[in-house]
Amino acid sequence: MPTRTARTAWNGSLEAGGGQVELSSSKVGTYDVSFPKRAADDADGTTSPEELIAAAHSACYAMQFSALLGGAGGTVEQLDVKADVSLGPDSSDGGFKLTGIVLTVEGEVSGIDEATFLKAADDAKAGCPVSKALTGVEITLNATFVS
Repeated sequence: MPTRTARTAWNGSLEAGGGQVELSSSKVGTYDVSFPKRAADDADGTTSPEELIAAAHSACYAMQFSALLGGAGGTVEQLDVKADVSLGPDSSDGGFKLTGIVLTVEGEVSGIDEATFLKAADDAKAGCPVSKALTGVEITLNATFVS
């Protein structure tokens, strides 16, 4: 399996500095990052490690879930997956940590019932490689079956 690469060029201090994250493997873009905007409610045109993790998690989960639904006899018409990744204080060392991830999925799948959908949703949460990498963070799942 391939290795994917991203890189960050950073200048200045944490509080006054900033950087650019480059998605090197895909070459799809370079995005600004800064700590003040990372910690603010309004990202104002910058990304953050949390947003990038959310993107990775939602995409990985959608792929894993789709595979499990197909394996259960379902035909995926549409999956809408959102990942909300929260950053907060880490009381153990005074820094920051990921405080939780909420995966929300709504799926239109034919050929299966709601119970099969919900089981596959939960299994995908546990089996997605990004979920496995983030085992130190509480991951919550909200799944809705659309018949």
